[in-house]
Amino acid sequence: MLRLLIPFAVLLLPLAEIACFILVGRRIGLFPTLGLVVLAAAAGIVLMRIQGFGALMRLRQSAAEGKAPGREMLDAAMIVLAGLLLLIPGFLTDIVGLLLFLPPVRQWMWNRLIRNVVIVTPGGSRGGWHATPERDPRTIDLDSDEFHRDAARGDRPGAGRPD
Repeated sequence: MLRLLIPFAVLLLPLAEIACFILVGRRIGLFPTLGLVVLAAAAGIVLMRIQGFGALMRLRQSAAEGKAPGREMLDAAMIVLAGLLLLIPGFLTDIVGLLLFLPPVRQWMWNRLIRNVVIVTPGGSRGGWHATPERDPRTIDLDSDEFHRDAARGDRPGAGRPD
């Protein structure tokens, strides 16, 4: 269902933006409307620079502390997306871009996304990489010495996979 909505939304967005331009242009005039579009692009550049540096500093700090920087990476990605949305001419994209610059909105999105994320971090008792299964109790984390193939059952690499 989502795969059907995305192309529809891509086609509908420019039409909605044009309609917004017409409505705002009728209300405040041509030059103030163009001024708002230029002002939004400039604000996007400034906000992306200010908040982007802050996100990079938090990313460096969490990496230096040895924590998984998942939240900081998502913040940085949303800040870049917000800046790009403000650079795109249009009022609807500007509204979404401005919302993504707000930390409570990014926190809300993080809370929604973390439900489906398994964070993989370096380290562990034997070194290497391990997944933190706190979010999904169905996750089974095996090291190479804990896993073996049973030849008597016919387990072999690629068994059970369609060609």
